Amino acid sequence: MTKVVVYALLTTAFIIFLTFSPNKKPAHAGLLNRRLGNDFPLPAFDPLVVKLERLKQEKGSLNLNTNSTTLVHDQTENLDNDQTENQDNDIRHESFSEGGKLNITARLIILFPLVDNNPHDEFVSFDELEAWNIGQAIDRLGYRTKKEMMSHDINGDGLISFSEYLPHFSKEDIEKNGMAQDEAGWWMEKFVNADVDQNGFLTFDEFNNFLHPEDSENVNIQIWNLKEKIKAIDQDDDCKLNIDEFTKDAYGLYKHYADFEISGDKIPSAEEIFKRLDVNNDKFLEPEELRPMYRYLYPGEFTYARYFTNYLMQEADDNKDGKLTLSEMLNNEYIFYSTVYHEEEDDYDTDDEDYDGFHDELR
Repeated sequence: MTKVVVYALLTTAFIIFLTFSPNKKPAHAGLLNRRLGNDFPLPAFDPLVVKLERLKQEKGSLNLNTNSTTLVHDQTENLDNDQTENQDNDIRHESFSEGGKLNITARLIILFPLVDNNPHDEFVSFDELEAWNIGQAIDRLGYRTKKEMMSHDINGDGLISFSEYLPHFSKEDIEKNGMAQDEAGWWMEKFVNADVDQNGFLTFDEFNNFLHPEDSENVNIQIWNLKEKIKAIDQDDDCKLNIDEFTKDAYGLYKHYADFEISGDKIPSAEEIFKRLDVNNDKFLEPEELRPMYRYLYPGEFTYARYFTNYLMQEADDNKDGKLTLSEMLNNEYIFYSTVYHEEEDDYDTDDEDYDGFHDELR
């Protein structure tokens, strides 16, 4: 099937949707953050929104003037293209209305078959939606790591040495090996834990784990972080947690996230969780035993992507069958684009039929 035919079909679907479906108002952008009580930025569902934000950061502003009607193009262009002028030209022809607004209906029509891929059955399952959101999280982490790598890889060998990343530490500082937080020894220990092959340099993947330990599967990094967590809440300085220390702090973090995750089911008590984690039955929890709770104690992009998936599924699954159709996504389209609407609740008048919260910088 040619692209012309595909575009024609998509345009027809778009017109039918606008004609027969209700016009829903934007969801509150801060809803998920308020439910989690967290300061995570809302993740972007659409890679094109991420692309726009990155271009804005790189160029300071965007010139997105267009005289054409909305065009539908494949959004899977290379986001790492350094030719920003060419990128601006491409963006003028990607899913924008004549007035310069992002056409989110057309975007969802494009994205739906990309999310619905395992299998392609015209439904988006929870697992497919979660895989998509985690994929976007991986892209965000990789993009940040790439920028840091470019900034600190002084000799351009594709590796990061300790001195390249932390040049302010002198040889004397390193030899002193101070282990208080942010001292040279503290940073060196974190660096060594990320250096899987122990060659004194961090590859891109090792550097990615170093910068984003909350999303790392590196066991040494996780154990190091859990030791730091224990130090912060260990009242008797024995480098492990008793039931009281666990209940006072660590369990509160677990309960906070589990309350959202479990969705109304009974949350295990602190005693039940403690007993489950205390594999050697010595009445104490050491860093290795806390690993099953790592994503609760150190929630990161991947954790948030899973909760974002839960939120999208709950809000958009109109018939509550555990999967999304294209119609359901279009009927609830604004929740997939929360990041391009004002996050302040006071800016949204629920009685205002003409509400338009689209960010000016994306026009």
